[in-house]
Amino acid sequence: MIAALPYALGGPPLRGVLRACAEDFFVDEDLGFAADGAGEHVLLRVEKRGANTAWIARELARFAGVPAAAVSFAGLKDRHAVARQWFSVHLAGTQEPDWTAFETAEARVLEAARHRRKLRRGAHAGNRFTLRVREVRGDRDAAVARIERIAATGVPNYFGEQRFGRGRANVAQASAMFAAAASAGKRRIPREERSLLLSAARAQLFNAVLAERVARGNWNRPLEGEVWMLAGSHSIFGPEPLTPELATRCADGDIVPTGPLWGSGALRSTATVAALETAVAQAHAPLAAGLAASGLRQERRALVLRARELVADWCGAAELRLSFYLESGCYATVLIRELVDTAAPGSAALPD
Repeated sequence: MIAALPYALGGPPLRGVLRACAEDFFVDEDLGFAADGAGEHVLLRVEKRGANTAWIARELARFAGVPAAAVSFAGLKDRHAVARQWFSVHLAGTQEPDWTAFETAEARVLEAARHRRKLRRGAHAGNRFTLRVREVRGDRDAAVARIERIAATGVPNYFGEQRFGRGRANVAQASAMFAAAASAGKRRIPREERSLLLSAARAQLFNAVLAERVARGNWNRPLEGEVWMLAGSHSIFGPEPLTPELATRCADGDIVPTGPLWGSGALRSTATVAALETAVAQAHAPLAAGLAASGLRQERRALVLRARELVADWCGAAELRLSFYLESGCYATVLIRELVDTAAPGSAALPD
């Protein structure tokens, strides 16, 4: 579980309850681009409450009279939250419905615009979060210092619990899928389910590598053989000889170290980094072997999560409101865990 992964900043100075109600966890998806204004697809901005993304997609398809495959979205959003996110609906040869009439207890359409392309997974730029933590107790002065440190240096970019499914069942199912494939006892697994299981297995290995670097104190410090990502992008470069210039750019947050999203082929990292990543993969050999045989290629993910526009407001003595912006693929709950222990009823990160 992510709760068992090592902290980078010394453990949270506060305790509190997150998600006492859906409104306490608000997320607004930022596409990062505007609709074309024409085309066979319609981009819909939907506000949902207490519902998962896939269910909303099916309801939109039913309302529009199109197959479920005609509806897509950029990212999953938490069920136990209020979320505003974008969907696309392919309407080739189908009359466009009155989207203002789509309203349920769980969702409503806020805006609609024509677009030329389908909305694909990961296509959004990021998400804006507003979180309210209730029943806060702990060292407030230490919390203020911790917030400043998080804003300045970031936190480990772990995958959150949502990636692993309820009760972390996705990793166990991925292991069973790999074992069946290795013994030639394949069973047909729906494409969407297979994708979720592969993602969970990759996340497990990535978190294990990052946890090892956090434990060693070098998760945000350069090592020999590092593969780098330019901050604010998915552009990577390296490895190359470690120089004072690279170390300075890392300290300044211009570039960040990366870890492996496991697949087939050789690791891009070398030297010290490759040795560490290989050792962790060997400790999780069935997952690593299954991912290598799955057709996925080796990729990289930033080890450091940096929030933008991080603002903390104390609402009385026992309530804290946090707002911040995260790039796509990053989890608000892994930022919160370095500040607040939310291991209380209503605070768990529920899967979408």
